Amino acid sequence: MNGFAVAGLDEDAFGEKKGLQGLKTFDAFPKTKPSYTTRHARGGQWTIALMVVSFFLTISELLRWLDRYETHQFSVEKGIGHELQINLDIVVAMACGDLHVNVQDSSGDRILAGDMLRHDDTNWDQWVKGMHELGWGDRDAMYDDEVEHLAEIFGGRESKWSATPKLRNVANACRIFGDLKLNKVQGDFHITARGHGYMEIGQHLDHQAFNFSHIIPNLSFGPHYHSLHNPLSDTIASTADHFYRYQYYLSLVPTIYTVSSSNNHKAIKTNQYAVTSQSHAVPENTIPGIFFKFDIEPILLTVVAHRSGFLGLLVRIVNVISGVMVAGGWCYQMVGFGGELWGKKKKGGLSEGMLNGRAHAGDGGEDD
Repeated sequence: MNGFAVAGLDEDAFGEKKGLQGLKTFDAFPKTKPSYTTRHARGGQWTIALMVVSFFLTISELLRWLDRYETHQFSVEKGIGHELQINLDIVVAMACGDLHVNVQDSSGDRILAGDMLRHDDTNWDQWVKGMHELGWGDRDAMYDDEVEHLAEIFGGRESKWSATPKLRNVANACRIFGDLKLNKVQGDFHITARGHGYMEIGQHLDHQAFNFSHIIPNLSFGPHYHSLHNPLSDTIASTADHFYRYQYYLSLVPTIYTVSSSNNHKAIKTNQYAVTSQSHAVPENTIPGIFFKFDIEPILLTVVAHRSGFLGLLVRIVNVISGVMVAGGWCYQMVGFGGELWGKKKKGGLSEGMLNGRAHAGDGGEDD
C-alpha cells in the first residue's frame, strides 16, 4: 500500500505547484521515481568504465589545446624588399689563409665576403659529433612538428653567434661565420681556394692542399634564430678528392611565422628554403670549391599557430563527456536487452507456470 494513504497524506501535495504544471509539456528530461528503479553491480561497472574513458578523452583534448595547431597560406608577395640577410656558419677542412669567400648577385654587385665574415682556426673533429649528411638523419623529422619550435622562436630573441670551441689539437680546419647584407635578388656565394676562382694577385695554392670537405652548423636567410631549423643546418659533406665541386641550389620562400591566441598575436618575417645538391669530382682545369646559388620565389608563405579560447576547450570537453555517457547508456541497454533475449532462448523449453493455464508437455497428465 501507499505509505502516504496510510498516514492520511496526499502525495500530490508534495509535488510541484499547480501554477507550473503547464511546463511539464516542455520537459525534455522525464523523471522516474526512485521506487521504480533498481541499482545493479553491472551498472556500477559500466559507470566506472565510462568515467575512465571520459577522463582519458578529456586529457587528450587538453593536450591538443596546449599543443596548438597550424595553418599554411600561400599568397603573392606584395611588398618590395631591398635587403636580404644571409647567416652563414661553415667549417671547411682547410687553413683559413687558403680560403676565399665571394658573393655576387644578378645585379652585378660583387662583395668580398671574406672581409665581412669572421675566420677562426679550429679542429675538424670538434665539429663532427651530431652532424648528418644532407637528406639523412633525425633532423628530417623536425618539419612534422613545426609548431613546437615556433614556440621556442617566440620565446627568445634573435640569436648571436656562439664562440668557436677552444682548440684542443692541431688546427686543421677553418670556421667561417657571420652575417651578410645583400641585395634581395638572385645571387650566389662560393668558397674557393687561394689563387683560384676570381683573378687574384698572389701565389696559387698547391693542389694537394685542396680539401673542400665541410660542415654547416647553420645556413639561413633573414633574422637569425638558432631554433629555426633549415635543411642544410647540421649537415656534413666529406671527400678524399682534391678537385671536388659542391653545388647547392636553394629556392627561398619568404615566410611569416605567427603565433595567435585569443589575447595574443606575435609574428616574425624570415625565409625558408628548399635545397638540391649536385656535387661531383671535377677535372683539374675546373675550379673546385663550395658553391651556393639561391633564387627568391615570388610567393609568401604564412604559417599561423593557433590556440582556441578556453571557452572552446570547455565546450569540447562537455561534448566529449556527454557523448561518452549517451553512447555508453545505449550500449548498456543493448547489452541488457541481448542478455534478456539469450536468457529467454535458453529457458524456451521450461514451463510457463499458471499464467496461461498450460502445463509443460514434459510434466505429463493424468490418464483417463
